[in-house]
Amino acid sequence: MVVAAAALLLGGGGLAAVATTALAGSSGPETTAGHQHSTVMSTTISCPDIGEQLRQVPHSAQLQVSKGLATLDRQVHDAYHKWMGGSSSSVLTALKRQRYRTINTMVIAISRDAKRPGYLLKMSGCTTKPVDEGAGSGGFDSTKSQTDGWYQGQRPQQGQSQAPQPGQQQDQQQNQQPGQQQGGGQQQGQPGGPSPEDFVDITTVQPNADAPPFAAPRGGNATTGTFTSECGRNEEGHFNSDNVIVTPGVSNGAHHTHDYVGNKATDGFSNDQSLAASGTTCNNGDQSTYYWPVLRKLDGNAEQKPGAAQDANVGSVLTPATVTLTYRGSQAGQVQAMPRFLRIITGDAKAFTNGTKNANASWSCTGFEDRQLKDRYPLCPSGSQVVRTFAFQNCWDGRDIDSGNHRDHVTFSDQNGNCPNNFRAIPQLVERITYDVPQGTSFAVDSFPEQLHKPVTDHGDFINVMPDDLMNKAVACINSGRECR
Repeated sequence: MVVAAAALLLGGGGLAAVATTALAGSSGPETTAGHQHSTVMSTTISCPDIGEQLRQVPHSAQLQVSKGLATLDRQVHDAYHKWMGGSSSSVLTALKRQRYRTINTMVIAISRDAKRPGYLLKMSGCTTKPVDEGAGSGGFDSTKSQTDGWYQGQRPQQGQSQAPQPGQQQDQQQNQQPGQQQGGGQQQGQPGGPSPEDFVDITTVQPNADAPPFAAPRGGNATTGTFTSECGRNEEGHFNSDNVIVTPGVSNGAHHTHDYVGNKATDGFSNDQSLAASGTTCNNGDQSTYYWPVLRKLDGNAEQKPGAAQDANVGSVLTPATVTLTYRGSQAGQVQAMPRFLRIITGDAKAFTNGTKNANASWSCTGFEDRQLKDRYPLCPSGSQVVRTFAFQNCWDGRDIDSGNHRDHVTFSDQNGNCPNNFRAIPQLVERITYDVPQGTSFAVDSFPEQLHKPVTDHGDFINVMPDDLMNKAVACINSGRECR
């Protein structure tokens, strides 16, 4: 047996130690569905998500906080070089010191005009997480029938979808790809992910959705109309690795590449004024900005630039076959207009280490959309396209266009369409994106490097920049049961 050990820099907030094993007598890397795999066992660094814990960020502290969040994600690069000269424990110790200093600068900036968030300093330390461990404390298997409504962007019932389903281990073995090895914590796949265990044959998945995630509510008091913006498929090639919602004023704040449709001016330095002055790819004058991580064909194309190979995102970017942007109503009754410049993030880019509380992207195949996946990529039959769906939060606090963690000002209704107290129903944006992908386990979504390209980390971002009259038209269509464009 020949064993080669190496450390793989994943960048952007995560690190993986990789051991590659070649068994005696083997002729080389095994090939699965046209995609080469080496057997690896790896551990990634898992750090508390400071951005998720922010509650109030005054305008005076916004840039300092943005830079701090980006710095926290970049510090793994320094950790990598120190790892190569010492033990993993020393890397974690040094990383904790670095994070403490960075977090402290954010705390100081916030405390000048808001309550001091000293609790953030207790979140400096990081741990390790095996890459073959599922997201969340107990993990879950989205290939099984679910009744909690996550696939429709509704708030999950407490305690559901958090434990492995009966027979999960057996089904994982049955869905194993040719040449895949089990046991011993080993996985196959490109270093940094994804693994073949992140894929499942859609034809083996039990139906788990009464209606496709993009379907309008029906029956009772539901508002059944829809409003659709046709904004193209990013044929113009609007890409960057910024995130103007989470890290405004910072270049490469996402450490992965985003696809954009709609507003033509969106980057990390956009503001309300520049967005309102911009042109749009939408044919109805919708200036909203819609963006999500690109999907890549794992063909080895290593473009040396931020958000791509420099941040462990390797492969050719796949242009969507279709992009459908639909606003739908509420199961409980009428909706009201979104305020202009409302910002919403759905899903969680760090769900592999954060857990699945905020995970909300769905994966499926055309012709099989009664089967929605949250933690697996679908392997589609010939002639069927991969489908990504994002159903955004549909309740707004009636006051704020954003919040410190970019989540508290919006939330999901329950399964009956009822919003929490003091929240009100707004049109629910549903994005449906389809792709023609290569056969086999040879595609993956861009991710923060430490998230290992897991499908559960998929997410979508949205800023409403519709002119008020267009938003009012959308609300009127939805509330009157019409289908408008």
